[in-house]
Amino acid sequence: MIKLNPNFFKLKGSFLFAEVSRLVDNYKEKNPDKKVIKLGIGDVTEPLVPSVVWNMHIAVDEMGKKESFRGYPPYEGYDFLREKIANFDFISRGIDVSPNEIFVSSGAKEDVANIQELFSTDIKIGITDPVYPVYLDTNVIAGRTGEQIDGRYQNVYYLECNQANNFLPEIPKEPVDLIYLCFPNNPTGQVATKEYLEDWVAYAYENKSLIIYDAAYEAFIRDPDIPHSIFEIPGAKEVALEMRSLSKTAGFTGVRCSYTIIPKKLRIIDHNNIVCNIHDLWLRRQSTKFNGVSYITQKGAEQAFTKEGREQIDKVNDYYLENARIISETLTAIGIEHIGRKNSPYLWCQTPGSYLSWDFFNKLLNDIQLVVTPGVGFGLCGEGYIRISSFNSRENVLEAVSRLRQLKI
Repeated sequence: MIKLNPNFFKLKGSFLFAEVSRLVDNYKEKNPDKKVIKLGIGDVTEPLVPSVVWNMHIAVDEMGKKESFRGYPPYEGYDFLREKIANFDFISRGIDVSPNEIFVSSGAKEDVANIQELFSTDIKIGITDPVYPVYLDTNVIAGRTGEQIDGRYQNVYYLECNQANNFLPEIPKEPVDLIYLCFPNNPTGQVATKEYLEDWVAYAYENKSLIIYDAAYEAFIRDPDIPHSIFEIPGAKEVALEMRSLSKTAGFTGVRCSYTIIPKKLRIIDHNNIVCNIHDLWLRRQSTKFNGVSYITQKGAEQAFTKEGREQIDKVNDYYLENARIISETLTAIGIEHIGRKNSPYLWCQTPGSYLSWDFFNKLLNDIQLVVTPGVGFGLCGEGYIRISSFNSRENVLEAVSRLRQLKI
């Protein structure tokens, strides 16, 4: 008799963003005359830049000719893209990352979910709270988290982020095997200094831990003193891997392309006390379950790592950051405390008065038809907060802040 994976039933209800969409759809169905503005889910709104589109058109033409047609792409990604990523993102910043340490994939969300397949189910994981739900949920499905009691899983070390620690999780007071870090952070928008990351690398060395570093939003960093990569920290290549995405960097949410950097120096001990290379294990996993990213997509992505392409992309990202500034000014004016926005497209806002996260979400939706994301959906430490995204048109953002100024709290 076929049986289901019992770990699926340990998940907390609906996926956060699916639940938000359901509530918004219900509201729109009942109020078809109301214009709803979405500043919740972090989906981009601006089109692909001309340089990217131009290169994709060339790739489409090539795929229509016998002499330039390509079939299955390499599992790791085409060399032309991996070389450009290595040079543009890392070598130009003095970071020693080689093209053969880069794996091109269809999305950082997928890579974050899939990487945990490499590890035993009896390890201790450290996950921030609040956190992007995929980190936790995929470990729940794998059976690594234990049972949920009072909103928390028993085999998870929660790295709490709150006002007391400036939304930067403290180093664990006990050994943790697998650690998830994300900077600029989703959902809080907080960034990490080099000194802060040095402490994490030192901790990982001491405890033989592995850091999964999610740098999906690094392209929004404007402060020159904030690191774009954990590999800017000496020794990090021996204790960390890094994931990046073009979804937010270059507006690829509807195209799908990401890349994971797994240094060849990164090794762990398996159950037979044999030293294993994570790089080779990931290649084995990818070649088994993944057939690569299309040539057309990778040719478009190539332009994100050229001077011309990145100048165009930076203008779009500056547009979103200006949206964030506009929202931030309004939040300050109406007395809502918040962080983020300077090096991130997100604003992490404390709900006013005694409002809980979902209560304030409902008030904003019902009173001014504005969609945000309830902070508690990212973890218990997110209660009493909402996340606002700056991904939208300037017209909608200006209308949204006008509505916010009229909100009666």
